[in-house]
Amino acid sequence: MHRILSLALAATAVAAATAMPGVSEAATPDTVRWGPCSEKAALPRLECSTLEVPLDYRDPDGRQIEIAISRLASKEPSQRRGVLLTNPGGPGIAGLGYPAVLAGSGLPQEVQDSYDVIGFDPRGVGRSTPVTCDLTPEQQSRGNVAPYAHTAADVAREAGNARIVAEQCATSRTAWMLPYTTTANIARDMDRIRAALGEPTLSYLGASYGSYLGAVYTTMFPKRSDRVVLDSNPGPGGYDVTAMRSLARGMEDRFPDFAAFAAAHPEYGLGTTPEQVRAKFFDLAKRLEAKPVYGFDGTSFRWMTFEGLYSDAGMPLVAKTWQALDTNQPPPPSAPFPNMENLMSARFSVICGDDRWPETVREYQRNVAVDRLKYPMLGGSTASIGPCAFWPDKRVEPPVRIGDRGPSNVLMAQNERDPGTPLAGAQKLRRAFGKRATMVTADQGGHGVYPGPNACANDAVTAFLTAGQRPPQDSACAAEPSK
Repeated sequence: MHRILSLALAATAVAAATAMPGVSEAATPDTVRWGPCSEKAALPRLECSTLEVPLDYRDPDGRQIEIAISRLASKEPSQRRGVLLTNPGGPGIAGLGYPAVLAGSGLPQEVQDSYDVIGFDPRGVGRSTPVTCDLTPEQQSRGNVAPYAHTAADVAREAGNARIVAEQCATSRTAWMLPYTTTANIARDMDRIRAALGEPTLSYLGASYGSYLGAVYTTMFPKRSDRVVLDSNPGPGGYDVTAMRSLARGMEDRFPDFAAFAAAHPEYGLGTTPEQVRAKFFDLAKRLEAKPVYGFDGTSFRWMTFEGLYSDAGMPLVAKTWQALDTNQPPPPSAPFPNMENLMSARFSVICGDDRWPETVREYQRNVAVDRLKYPMLGGSTASIGPCAFWPDKRVEPPVRIGDRGPSNVLMAQNERDPGTPLAGAQKLRRAFGKRATMVTADQGGHGVYPGPNACANDAVTAFLTAGQRPPQDSACAAEPSK
């Protein structure tokens, strides 16, 4: 089956690391020995190292795990302000190479001159101490989203698969990491990185889940946060059940952009009006549910479309894939995602460990019944049941509650029609931050603002990172003319 890669998820504030009993202040700076990355051929400009951090910050001298870190060093020492820690999202995505990706994607040179840009693989991921759920190839091919549920019986049937995955995670050889593979602990790891680099504060640039991670960090460590940029924001609860369900709304927000594109390109044969293109979506989904072809069933078709709309550049590939499936031709190949097992395992560990999800099949059945009508393109999948419903009960601490205590040093960047982190969630996070944040909203679709095609939004983020000039109030950036 076609791989589904969606990365597409009583709380009391954890105001600082010291709020947990037995947690010490940040570590004394270590000597970080930078050297070539093992992927030097692919990442020639990066230097890499590792850092040991506590598995459990309540026992700082207990069991340690490794965090892999990278650096794209500033070439202008006289202009260097400090470090800019980065995260590309996920959870479950490796970030070691992200500084090089940012540089290659147009991160302005003045930003690269102002900071050592730091990447890292979060705990549980990649070259840091990894987690596993011992997922079989078949489980990996199913991806980390539930099959589209048309009936309550579909939800009940999927509950069996979800329970098996949760049990595998709880009994795997890395089950000892599960209670501690959380966003709050990843934020504590970030502060250990800061301390190990000898920096009194850190600036931050995070996208998607990385924006939630940055929000948690600056909530827990407000005095150690310098300039914080949060790009493409989920709600203040991070990737909880509300955020997962919101992906269906994101699909509905974004799809009109694709429908207009396909209608303007009749060579794809998908319809000459947006309404016809939308009808083609449901026609193809129904046909593929009845008879999968070329590795696509109805669910993987829906999610391929969703993920392809993360950028305007992905629309031609989505249209060509639809065209091929519509005419029973082999679709264009898609690039496989490396280490799907670790990605899925780490993602489950974080989203299930951060917060409690509904635990009864009946509640998911009710949610599916609502969302399938409200957001029919994806609601039957995003509201359905997953491993978090059967996750082990042990929680080390409650989720971090994002609030307005701390310096006014947060800039949020958000697209109006973002499928992965819809604007409605970003607005909730903005309200939670209160006076701490301002938000720049770009009139465009897609997931990810910076660096990107909207000059107004780009300039706002760059000015903040390099000169500390942040818009004094929330602002909107008009759509850029088509090139």
